[in-house]
Amino acid sequence: MRSLLYPALIAVFTLYFSCTPKNAPKISGNPAGTPEPAWDTLGKPGMNEEEDVLDYTLMDDIEVEPQSLYNEDSLRPYNASHTFEVDLLHTKVDISFDWAKKRANGKATLTMRPWFYATDKVTLDAKNFDIHSVTYEGKSEELKRDYNNEQLTVYLGKSYNRNEEFKVTVTYTAKPDERESFGGSAAITSDKGLYFINADGSNKDKPMQIWTQGETESNSFWMPTVDKPNERCTQEMYITVEDKYKTLSNGVLVSSKKNADGTRTDYWKMDKPHAPYLFMMTVGEFAVVKDKWRSIDVDYYVEPKYEPYARDIYPYTTEMLEFFSNKLNYTYPWQKYSQVVVRDYVSGAMENTTAVIFGEFMQKTKRELLDDHMTNEKVVAHEMFHHWFGDLVTTESWANLTMNEGFANYSEYLWIEHKYGRDAADEHLMTEQQGYFYSAAEGGHPLIHFGYENREDMFDAHSYNKGGCVLHMLRHYVGDEAFFAGLNRYLKRNEYTDVESHELRLAFEDVTGQDLNWFFNQWFFGAGHPQLDIEYAWDESSKKASVTVTQMQEGPEVARIFELPLTIDIYEAPGKVRRENVRMTMRQQTFTFNCAAKPALINFDGTKSLLCQKNDRHTAEEWAFMYRNAPLYRDRIEALEALQAEVGDYTTAVLKEALSDKFHGIRQQALMADDISSSDVLPVIARLAETDPEPGVRVAAINVLSRTEDKQYLPVYQKNMGADQAYSVVGAALAALQKVAPAAAREASKGLQNEDSDAFTPVLTDLYAEQPDRANLPYFEKKLPKVDGFNAFPFFDNYQKFLLGLGDQALIDNGVATLKSISISTQNSEWRRFGSTKAIADMRNHYRSKGNAAKIAELEAILTEIKAKETDPTLKLYYDMF
Repeated sequence: MRSLLYPALIAVFTLYFSCTPKNAPKISGNPAGTPEPAWDTLGKPGMNEEEDVLDYTLMDDIEVEPQSLYNEDSLRPYNASHTFEVDLLHTKVDISFDWAKKRANGKATLTMRPWFYATDKVTLDAKNFDIHSVTYEGKSEELKRDYNNEQLTVYLGKSYNRNEEFKVTVTYTAKPDERESFGGSAAITSDKGLYFINADGSNKDKPMQIWTQGETESNSFWMPTVDKPNERCTQEMYITVEDKYKTLSNGVLVSSKKNADGTRTDYWKMDKPHAPYLFMMTVGEFAVVKDKWRSIDVDYYVEPKYEPYARDIYPYTTEMLEFFSNKLNYTYPWQKYSQVVVRDYVSGAMENTTAVIFGEFMQKTKRELLDDHMTNEKVVAHEMFHHWFGDLVTTESWANLTMNEGFANYSEYLWIEHKYGRDAADEHLMTEQQGYFYSAAEGGHPLIHFGYENREDMFDAHSYNKGGCVLHMLRHYVGDEAFFAGLNRYLKRNEYTDVESHELRLAFEDVTGQDLNWFFNQWFFGAGHPQLDIEYAWDESSKKASVTVTQMQEGPEVARIFELPLTIDIYEAPGKVRRENVRMTMRQQTFTFNCAAKPALINFDGTKSLLCQKNDRHTAEEWAFMYRNAPLYRDRIEALEALQAEVGDYTTAVLKEALSDKFHGIRQQALMADDISSSDVLPVIARLAETDPEPGVRVAAINVLSRTEDKQYLPVYQKNMGADQAYSVVGAALAALQKVAPAAAREASKGLQNEDSDAFTPVLTDLYAEQPDRANLPYFEKKLPKVDGFNAFPFFDNYQKFLLGLGDQALIDNGVATLKSISISTQNSEWRRFGSTKAIADMRNHYRSKGNAAKIAELEAILTEIKAKETDPTLKLYYDMF
C-alpha cells in the first residue's frame, strides 16, 4: 500500500495557511524453479528440506520498555493477532453486478477446517449483506445462522475435528454504498471495499469502472471471509460482466465464456494461498499492453488513450522483477504480474497479489513523465516488493504492519540505488527520514505498535518511513552480504504464511551468529530516535582528537539512551582518511583518537546510515572541507546547507562548486541560495538552464535568471519553450518571458492553451489573472470541469482573481455559482472541493476589503452551506479556518 493523497493534501493545505486473452494458459507451480512448499495440517508451509530445520516455537524473550501513558491500575492496550476457530483453505466466488443499485450479487463457497479444536460452528466476516441462503456446497437444506450485519455465524449441525474439511456456500447481495456511515483514514480514505465509479455513465469524461480495495479488512463488504491478515487461502473468481468490459483478478485467467444475455464470465484462479485482504477485482474498458518476464505474463492495464505510454506509466517493470529476484535470491513466486490504473482510487496504490491497483496520478504521457518519472518508479517498486514482503510473507497483525510496509518502503531505496546510484538513493532516504521526523515531532510510538487506537492509524510514517530507515541501519550494521542472506532466510522460512518481527530477528541471528535483541528492542519495540549534540576538540600537547556525543532526546516513551554502533571518519588531509568503529552506550560519551596532527575533519556517522537528528558543531572551514572531500550525498548536502544557513567566507566558493556537482540534487540546492545570482556565476547558471539533463535543475536555473529581469536571457527562455521540453521547464520559461517580454509571453501562451495536460494550467492562469482579458475566459471555462490534483489549487485561486479583475458582476455571480456547485458535490475530488471553496472565501475577503456588506453576507451564506454539506472531516477542519 502506497498512500499519496492525504499527505499531499495536508502539505498543500499547510502552504495555504502559513499510498493493485481469452483462454489464457493456466500457470501452476513456482515459475522459475523455486521448490514448491509442502502444506502441513495447519495450513502452514513446510520447507521440503531436511537440513537446517529450525524450531521457532520457543522464541527468545523480548524485553520491551514500558510505555507510561496508561492507567497503572489496568493492563495497557494490546491489539492481539486474530485467534482462529477455523482455517480458511479455499474461497470460490461467483459474482455479478447491479450498476444501477451499486450492488453485487454473489455466491461464495468456502472450504474450511477447524484450526485445532473441534467446532460445530464457524463465524465469517460478512458486512452489510442481504443473506439469501447458507448451505453445505451442493445441498439445498439451509444451515442455521445468526447474522448481525457484521458477522455471519453458521451452525454446522455436527462437530468437525481438525482433520475434517467442510464447504459452506453463502448466497448474498453486497450493498457497499448502503450504510449509515463509512470509515476510512488519511491513508485509505474509505472502507467500502467495493466501488462503482460513474455507475450511471453520466460523466462523459470519466470511464465506468468497478474495483475493490481490501486493506485493511474491507473485502468482507463484498465477499464472506475470515477478513484478517494472518489468514490465507487459495482462490477462484467467476466474474460476470457486460462483454465490453475487461476484468482483472488475482492469479491467471483460466477461461472466458460468453453468455446468451450479452454478458461474459471470466474465470480467474489463484492456486497459491494469500491473505483475504489481497483479493481483488477490477472491471472497466481498459487497453491491455502485454509483456513477458521469463515465462510470466506481465500486463499493463490503462485507459485506451494512454496505451502508447503504458510501459512508461509502469516503468522498468520487467527489469525490477529481475533485479528484486536476484537481489533476494528468491525468484518472484507468483503466476503473473499485472498492473492497473483506476479512477477515484481511495489510496495511492495497493499490492493485491499479482494484480496491483494504482490511482490515476500514475497515468501520464511520456512528456509529463519527464518531470516526475521517479514517482512512478518508486510506487511500482514499492508495490512489487510487497509480493515478497506482504503477499508471500504477511504481517500477522496490523500492529506488525511495518513487516509489510517497512520493506516496501526500503525497496524504493534499493531500486534507486541500483538504477541511479547511491547519491540519488541517499537523497530519497533523507526525505523519508524527514517525513518520519515530522510525524514524530509531537511524540511517536513503537514501530511494532500493539497499543494503537485504530488499525488504520498504523498506516503512518512510522510503519513506512521509519521501518525502511531501520532496515537501512540493519543493512549497514550486518553488512550487505549478511543483510540479503538474512532476507532470503526470512523469506524461505516463512513463505506463504504470516509473520511477526521476532521471525525477522531470528533469521538474521541465524545468518550472523549474533544476538540482535538489542537492535530489535530498541528500533522495533521502542519509540523515538536519537537526538544528538556533537562537539569536536583537539589537544595539541597529547596529539589527541576527541568527539563528544550527547543524547538529547526526551519523552515518556523514548529511550533515554540508544545503543549506537558508530562510524567516525578522520581526515588528516584530502584523500587521507581512516575509519574508526565505536559504540555509544551512555547518555554522554567522549571518543578519543590519536592523530599525528589536528584533523582537517572528523566526520561523524561516516556511512550516513543512522536515523537521528543531530546538531553537528563543525566550523565553516570543516564544512567546506566536508563538501570537497567526503564521498556521500549526505556529506555534501549537509555541508552545503550549513554554509547556506550561516553565510561566511566559504559559502560563495562552495556554492559555485556545487553548481557543477555530479548529482542534480546538489546543483538544484545550490540554485536555491539567496545570493547565487552574482554576475560571475550567471553564465554558469545560464548554461544549466540550457543544457542540464534534469528538468528540476533547469527550472531552478531559469528562476534565478528570471529574477535578474535581464533581457539578455530571452534566447534561453525561448529555447526552453520547445515541444520536446518538460512541461515544468516550459512553464518556468513562460513565467520568465512574462517579466522581460510580456507581449511575447501572451503570444506564446496561445500555443499552449490546447494542451490536454494540466501542466501549463498554473503558469497560464497566473499570466491571465495578472492581466485579465475576457478573451482568455474560454480557457478557464474549458479547464473548470476537469482541473484536479495539485493544479486545482492555483487554478481556482487564479480563476477568482481573473473574475474580480474583469469586474463584470454578472460573470462574477455566474463564477460563484459554478464554484459552489463544485464545492458541494462529493463527485468532485477533495482537491477540487477545497480549491473552489477557498476561492469563494478569497472573493469574500476581497469584498471585505471593499466594505461591500451585501456581497460579504451572500458569500458567507454560501460558505456556511458548503461547510454543512461537506462530509470529509479534514476538509471541514480547513474550512473552519477560512
